[in-house]
Amino acid sequence: MKKQIVVIGLGRFGSSVAQSLYNQGHDVLAIDNAEMRVQMMIGKATHVLVGDATNDTVLRELGIHEFDVAVIAIGADLVASVMVSVMLKDMGMKYIVARAKDQLHANTLDRLGVDKVVQVESEMGARLGHSLFHPDVQEYMEILPNYGISKIKVPIRFAELSIDELPGLGNTRDTRQAVLAISRGRNITLKPEGKDRLRANDWLVLAAGDDLLDSLAN
Repeated sequence: MKKQIVVIGLGRFGSSVAQSLYNQGHDVLAIDNAEMRVQMMIGKATHVLVGDATNDTVLRELGIHEFDVAVIAIGADLVASVMVSVMLKDMGMKYIVARAKDQLHANTLDRLGVDKVVQVESEMGARLGHSLFHPDVQEYMEILPNYGISKIKVPIRFAELSIDELPGLGNTRDTRQAVLAISRGRNITLKPEGKDRLRANDWLVLAAGDDLLDSLAN
């Protein structure tokens, strides 16, 4: 369903979010106080404009409070991020997503009632930490320390092996780990069976501890 979304702050994070949402067919208003950043977004969002989002009058004249979602992508300027969050909450914004620079920033936004707080640096750090010595791991979402959901590109050495034959994974009764899906081209198999065989370049999505990733890497 098409949504009306405003993205405030057009740095690398904000511009990427705005363009992605626009490409998905949403109505995206992108705002930044730097004209150069705004110029670079022309054609990559529905509407782009130069404006000071910390100015209450600017937000109200644009009718921001009537949008479905606001993405506050001001990560470096904590004061501006908090100001915009407070103003949007006071206006009755339906759903607010905000980027946080660090844990203190995240805690502040959370206490203000921001619906979703994103810590890009922290999340990217966790992904890098798990892909550095596990080159087949392309994506990682931490759920608990040393445990998460991994997206792994099946290497050639695992081609034609069944799930039960994978090292550290097959024929286990460990309920903490599970293969959630196998993606092959445009086809996806959810909750595959142990007898299902893999092919090179398949994508494997699994929930498991870091020890299993070590087993697969070795």
